[in-house]
Amino acid sequence: MRQNPQNSEAPDEGELILIDKPLTWTSFDVVKKLKWGCKFKKIGHAGTLDPLATGLLILCTGRMTKQIDSYQAQEKEYEGTLVLGKTTPSVDLETDFDQEFPTEHITKEDLANCARQLTGTLQQLPPIYSAVRVDGERLYKKARRGETVEIKPREVTVSLFEVNSENFPEVQFRIICSKGTYVRSLVRDFGQLLNSGAYLSALRRTRIGEYRVDEASQLEEFIQKKRADLGFDKTS
Repeated sequence: MRQNPQNSEAPDEGELILIDKPLTWTSFDVVKKLKWGCKFKKIGHAGTLDPLATGLLILCTGRMTKQIDSYQAQEKEYEGTLVLGKTTPSVDLETDFDQEFPTEHITKEDLANCARQLTGTLQQLPPIYSAVRVDGERLYKKARRGETVEIKPREVTVSLFEVNSENFPEVQFRIICSKGTYVRSLVRDFGQLLNSGAYLSALRRTRIGEYRVDEASQLEEFIQKKRADLGFDKTS
């Protein structure tokens, strides 16, 4: 049954909150801001977004936090832009460019074929700059120290991979995928399949299950409204 987001339930029952995550904020930054701004005793998010991604972040408070796993397991939809011909270690703009590659050989048919190859059930290697834990430590911490780490592939499902190359070498895309799919890994593999390179220049999560980003609140607006509803900012 679909829960109503932003529904002001009794505090101990908790609530489901939809936030449009701001650019450069981590998912934990949003959790922390809501926790202290709205005095939530217990709050967590259902699915991390990278700092350089925006879009739908589902958060649960109180007893609703017990349902976080069920929201994390739902299908995700993303829209974004990848750029062919260059790479970065993080596969996005968090790190500097490290290599350049030719793109003149790439045709529209090549792009369409590549998207088809990355659709379906895949064995995917998470990016080295990710929150995956290896030996109890986040991979991105090891990557920042320059360590070489053996990463095990994980099975994911991409049910849709649409591309638009009108602004080539920029390629706009829309992806629908399962829990645990790394869009940056898809972008990395996309470039490699084309005998080139690629990095992610923009990413926005537009949907998780039945919940869409156009239902989400802006972070500061949500906090202001919640504080007003709870009477936190009243002066005597």
